Amino acid sequence: QGQLVESGGGLVQPEGSLRLSCAASGFTFRNYAMSWYRQAPGKEREWVASITSITISFGSTTYADSVKGRFTISRDNAKNTVYLQMNSLKREDTAVYYCFAPGLPKWGQGTQVTVSS
Repeated sequence: QGQLVESGGGLVQPEGSLRLSCAASGFTFRNYAMSWYRQAPGKEREWVASITSITISFGSTTYADSVKGRFTISRDNAKNTVYLQMNSLKREDTAVYYCFAPGLPKWGQGTQVTVSS
């Protein structure tokens, strides 16, 4: 059950910004924690950020050290959407970014982010 569809990826120059979106359907979105992961070429998938449900910790957030201070995860429960605002992007942020609902569990199909001049 459930579907996650990411969007918003693309090509951006170093120090640029992008906002990823993940639209959820088929489950009660507001009751589930949500996460973003990424996978760079030749590397394992790694956790980027998480946000709790409103029923637990009122949407508190956690971040990987590599993105802390640059990325912001947020959610709009009215739109069943989770976002990842990415600022001050670096070349090493290049990866396919995945939305994940750990409570289901369910992965999205991924969206490519390429940071290059």
